[in-house]
Amino acid sequence: MRPRERAIVEGVGALSDAELVAIMVGSGTQGEDATAVAQRVLTEVDGDLHALGRCDLLRLRSMHGIGDARAVMIGAAMELGRRRMSRKAAPLMRITCAQEIVTRFRPRLVDLEVEEFWALALSRANAPIADLLISRGGQSGTVVDPKVVFRKGLAVRAAAMVLIHNHPSGNPNPSAADRKLTGDLCASGKSLDMPILDHIIIAGMGHFSFADNRLI
Repeated sequence: MRPRERAIVEGVGALSDAELVAIMVGSGTQGEDATAVAQRVLTEVDGDLHALGRCDLLRLRSMHGIGDARAVMIGAAMELGRRRMSRKAAPLMRITCAQEIVTRFRPRLVDLEVEEFWALALSRANAPIADLLISRGGQSGTVVDPKVVFRKGLAVRAAAMVLIHNHPSGNPNPSAADRKLTGDLCASGKSLDMPILDHIIIAGMGHFSFADNRLI
């Protein structure tokens, strides 16, 4: 059966990644059916759906057999997935664990090819006040100025903060630079009576919490 027919009979959950992409592709090209085109698209990203999600329209359009319309279809499906992640949880009245912060930030960080560093400003009751973008860098890192972190925290009257950044490499483990920066910011936060409660690294569907690992 063709992917669309199989989906009707067995449900979309029964389809392979290639079959799901084939449904978005819609039809094949000369000498190839839609599944073959879809399989070639996945081969270009080594079968990694996260890598496919990071492809912009220009990259998608450059793939053989994928024109403007098909690139937009694939891009739209990836964006719907990100939006679904960001909206699946009700707004939090109080942060109680690292996973709640990961759920809040993963949709905006999971498919980035560059590092972004954020701070979540919290009230004295640990309720979220604001998501603060601190810096944006390259694939290997971003420069974080402690003065910017705390100036933005003070501007929204934060009582405490959680730090968040992504690793485009997919490895959530903190680098030596991550550890040093966390220590420096924790020390500054303590002196300003604006403690850093956690530093979370998001890498694909994995994450690392300094607090959960007793490093804060």
